[in-house]
Amino acid sequence: MRAAVMGANDGILSVAGIVIGVAGATTNSYAIFISGIAGMLAGTVSMAMGEYVSVNTQKDAQKRAVMHQEQALKDNYEKEFEFVKHNYLEQGISERLAKKATEEMMQKDALVTTVRERYGFEVNEFTSPYAAAMASMIAFPLGSILPLLAISLFPNGIRIAATFAAVIIALSFTGYSAAVLGNANRGQGVLRNVTSGILTMVVTYVIGSLIGS
Repeated sequence: MRAAVMGANDGILSVAGIVIGVAGATTNSYAIFISGIAGMLAGTVSMAMGEYVSVNTQKDAQKRAVMHQEQALKDNYEKEFEFVKHNYLEQGISERLAKKATEEMMQKDALVTTVRERYGFEVNEFTSPYAAAMASMIAFPLGSILPLLAISLFPNGIRIAATFAAVIIALSFTGYSAAVLGNANRGQGVLRNVTSGILTMVVTYVIGSLIGS
């Protein structure tokens, strides 16, 4: 889901920046459309490959962390026990309950418990790099269709303003979705996403206008 939302968001933003920039330089609808298609194709491949590499790197780091934690438990079990107990104490649990909870969790599965407390992920629950790449590969072109259609279908006099409006609405949706998935502040997520989108389109339009003039 994260890869899909971010892929769609990047598709919207990247292609919007391209078509708005080209529209600032020329009124030739064919040139604008072709540039948007090229950006869509290039972005789809690069996003999928980037997601694949990124998730694989994260997966390798998590595997190394598990191996490190296995050795740490063999070398100094008591230290790892105290680390977990301290984490529970930091959460406001009493000394007696923290010790009891630690004993129970460590007896059940010391490796899973210490990896979760030290690194914040579950053992053997790794994100698939193939699934992430596929989600991004599908989502990027779907997101990029919106600015491409807006710049292509609206009349010359309003197509740039219409594309701005369509992109802002779409970025509001993806910004909200990303905030929900990340358990972050929804308002800040939407504002940050929309602001970056507006800046991208304004900058590319100004540059395109300067080049076109």
